[in-house]
Amino acid sequence: MKAKEIRAMSASELEKKLMELKKELFNLRFQHATNQLDNPQKLVDVKRDIARVKTIIREKAAD
Repeated sequence: MKAKEIRAMSASELEKKLMELKKELFNLRFQHATNQLDNPQKLVDVKRDIARVKTIIREKAAD
């Protein structure tokens, strides 16, 4: 997910996307713990997406 795409979202959409990403991260961690995760890079990608969304939320709140 690109920062440009995230910036185009509204505040409520950002909150919704953040919750979806957190659920996805939980599921990926669970799969990783049970050795069912095929692509460990997916964990890193989801964490970065969460950081991007949080950064954009903070930027919008500062305005």
